[in-house]
Amino acid sequence: MKALSRRHAMHGATALTTALLGGCSKPSLPPRDPIPETAPNSTVFPFLSDHIPLWPKQPPGGGGPHGPLHLAHYGELTNIAEPFLSVHRPATPNGAAIIVAGGGGYRYIQMTKEEIPPARWLNSLGITVFELIYRLPREGWNAGSAAPFQDAQRAIRLIRTYAAAFSIDPERIGGLGFSAGGHLLGMCALRPDWQSYAPIDEIDRASAHLALAILAYPVVTLLPPYQNTGTRRSLVGLNPTLEESRKWSLQTYVRPGAPPFFLVHAANDRIASAANTAILEAACRKNGVPVARHLFPVGSHGFGLGRPGMACAMWPRMAERWLRGIGFMT
Repeated sequence: MKALSRRHAMHGATALTTALLGGCSKPSLPPRDPIPETAPNSTVFPFLSDHIPLWPKQPPGGGGPHGPLHLAHYGELTNIAEPFLSVHRPATPNGAAIIVAGGGGYRYIQMTKEEIPPARWLNSLGITVFELIYRLPREGWNAGSAAPFQDAQRAIRLIRTYAAAFSIDPERIGGLGFSAGGHLLGMCALRPDWQSYAPIDEIDRASAHLALAILAYPVVTLLPPYQNTGTRRSLVGLNPTLEESRKWSLQTYVRPGAPPFFLVHAANDRIASAANTAILEAACRKNGVPVARHLFPVGSHGFGLGRPGMACAMWPRMAERWLRGIGFMT
């Protein structure tokens, strides 16, 4: 299969921009330099998707790496100089949309297990998928730890602004995050009013709220005794204060009125302890936030949509029933 070229990547963005601007007064998606070409083939960035840069110029604060994206042998994406959305359209859209964020401790984004397979699964349910390629704090961004959260909030606002062009309901935009990607979208779900960056255009007038959050083996807390994660080291370093760790912990922000959560975890996870989802579940129940938590006996960390022959492979079907039950899918 052919590699994604700079010209092809920008062609998708340009084509969508034309569709978005036709006959409407919405803010434009301004012309950009092409998304850097990368080694991965169309399994990673399918040719039928559109690639939409998140920012009209440099991301807030500037800085960051240079050169092409880099995909390692096991699917770890790094050197993200230009954050973007990769749009995956179902054959028969039902009006729902989900942003997908892979994990990697904010050091890389796991593509082959936690971005592409979930996109295909959700497309099969009629859901439009927006695969989020977000900035990594350790890659020299001046925004530091806020960089991926700025990207995620901008992505939500961009999707909501152009909901009609994407054939989606602006009130049915959810998030699916794995590991650190679960931390990222969980924080967005719980802090929709957080001004992680100064508004730059009309897109930033849109709400950043999510209708729901599906989190698979997420990092929830950065507080002891669960502080030994790559997520904590990437966001607050090796020796943060308790207040710094609390600031970046999801349970700190659970309040009545937060969107519903669907949580999955394996009891034998040695990377992000299953206590993480137990903590979030308890905080949700205390505040009257709808939550469903499914704990599987085995699966370890990073099982994606599930490991063959293990009970954790059941979770996508369980999530589908949950999505239908709360009225997210028509």
